[in-house]
Amino acid sequence: MDYTEIAKRVFAIEAQAVAQLGEWLDESFSEAVGRILSSSGRVIICGMGKSGIVGKKIAATLASTGTPSFFMHPGEAYHGDLGMVTPDDIFIAISNSGETDEVVKLIPFLKNNGNYLIAMTGSSNSTLAKASEAHLNIRVKEEACPLQLAPTSSTTATMAMGDALAVTLMKARDFQPEHFARFHPGGSLGRRLLSRVEDEMIKSDLSMVGEEAKVLDVIHAMTRGSMGLAIVEHPKGWGVITDGDVRRAIERHGADVFIKCAADLMSRDPVMVSAGTRVEDALMLMEKRGITSLLVVEDEKLVGVFKK
Repeated sequence: MDYTEIAKRVFAIEAQAVAQLGEWLDESFSEAVGRILSSSGRVIICGMGKSGIVGKKIAATLASTGTPSFFMHPGEAYHGDLGMVTPDDIFIAISNSGETDEVVKLIPFLKNNGNYLIAMTGSSNSTLAKASEAHLNIRVKEEACPLQLAPTSSTTATMAMGDALAVTLMKARDFQPEHFARFHPGGSLGRRLLSRVEDEMIKSDLSMVGEEAKVLDVIHAMTRGSMGLAIVEHPKGWGVITDGDVRRAIERHGADVFIKCAADLMSRDPVMVSAGTRVEDALMLMEKRGITSLLVVEDEKLVGVFKK
């Protein structure tokens, strides 16, 4: 048995299922997007079984891309959680057959509550599709499952439809990286776009030396500070000596380097930024200048060092 051929067959079937979604797309998609954009409520996703698992992912994607959303289990909804549904909320019900009992039983409440109902089903003649204001067709011609029993192509198509909805809403809202970062403050993008240099700079043990300090004293200061550099204080401001500067000086002067002083080795025009600079802007500046550290100043005073 060729296992790779089986996998390739699955990929082909599911890729075809996703590609065919464009054929089923009609004005309902645009109507659903417009209604979500104009709504002051949340988007509530509901589905049972595998549809529910996919629904959780869709809700998470919407929530992180500018559309307030959460998942509601249909069983829990029928036993009290419907109290969380306000008339302003958009309700997206997912059922490949469109006849899932736990989901269909919610229709009378949603109608009475005045919710706009979007159905994601594989059958436009189903109970759920007919009861909805907008139907997003997720029909697939075949499942990747050889028994045509396990949801495979259909769940892939459902997820793709959810992604299409989320991305369309992002485009319509002009959702930018800065907005995404607000909802992901713990990620690397959140750090770069939301954090300021003052949040991450080194504030103590700045390895300060005077311009008359000998090279050996400079090396001691660099070792204490563990930043890979020493800051030289002089009448006109600050200079910087990196460990690379010391190595190059040794190569150039040999043992005579130890009679040199900090003023002989330092860079007299180090790159500086203010404490309120965004981490993203600081990192871009460092990449552009080919450096790994920035001096941080505030009111003409040295307040820290920012490093990659």
